[in-house]
Amino acid sequence: MRSTLRDGLNFFSKLTPLRALNAVQVTGSYVLSRLTNRSRAWGLPMAVSLEPTTSCNLRCPECPSGLRSFTRPTGMLEGDVFYRTIDELAPRLWYLTFYFQGEPYLHPQFLDMVQYASRKKIYTATSTNAHYLTEANARKTVESGLDRLIVSLDGTTQEVYQQYRVGGRLDKVLEGVKRVVKYKQELRSATPRIIFQFLVVRPNEHQIDEARQLARDLGVDDVWFKTAQIYDYQQGSPLIPTIDYYSRYQNNQDGTWSIKNRLLNHCWKMWHSCVITWDGLVVPCCFDKDAEYRLGDLKGQTFRQLWHGPKYQGFRKALLKGRDQVEMCRNCTEGTRVWG
Repeated sequence: MRSTLRDGLNFFSKLTPLRALNAVQVTGSYVLSRLTNRSRAWGLPMAVSLEPTTSCNLRCPECPSGLRSFTRPTGMLEGDVFYRTIDELAPRLWYLTFYFQGEPYLHPQFLDMVQYASRKKIYTATSTNAHYLTEANARKTVESGLDRLIVSLDGTTQEVYQQYRVGGRLDKVLEGVKRVVKYKQELRSATPRIIFQFLVVRPNEHQIDEARQLARDLGVDDVWFKTAQIYDYQQGSPLIPTIDYYSRYQNNQDGTWSIKNRLLNHCWKMWHSCVITWDGLVVPCCFDKDAEYRLGDLKGQTFRQLWHGPKYQGFRKALLKGRDQVEMCRNCTEGTRVWG
């Protein structure tokens, strides 16, 4: 509870008058768009996810990076795209996630980029499999000013952990986390807030309580239990949990499964956030893992141009008209999350 309060105060400490104005503009345009069924977008995004790389050292079975199943190329975020975009967005940008696909710590300048954004008083977060939290990286993670470090756990024993995190070693994860905790103490830093993210699937659902205890033992600030997105869920899957609370899908009792969520003809994400791939493509959200719905390219235009451009406005209009007409949205389970 104390870490949650401290994190909240840290988050709101990043608020500036211009960011507050931007939040009002974004929220107002979203509400008005829903009421009138006409797409409007004022301001710039409050939150952005930026992809350091599509490369990954693991082979997780429901992840395009792990499966090596992308049709888009694999690569590393280019410095000129990053710095130019952050400089443009920083006055209004409140929250920056250094993650989309891949393992962020594989990018050799990843923590330098975090530090650059942190110095602009942007709240920064990342998600990692924690296999590269060496002594040097752990210390630099704390020194970079990173506000939130999400560590994928997904099992409290090697036998269970490796069933989803294929090719991973739990001992490396735990040692890396211990190093970050150590440097937070040594450097007397309140950040990053360390969170275990436990993706609940059938092989690990019996270890939920053990994950909470492991977090307490290591000095981890919180545990989040996340539901798993499964691509071929219609006929069931051995990954779907037996505990219904932790599942995005419901059993129709006729051999088929369906998504629990109702598909509504609007989406807050299209007004307040977006995803930028390593090569500068802007896509609507984190469900577009293969960057099929490309709404602009930052190598050839400014962010403001594409955010208010006809392609983005057209996509928002399509969502207001009928979200079920967008293939990506039909498998959307946004909102089906549970927290520890």
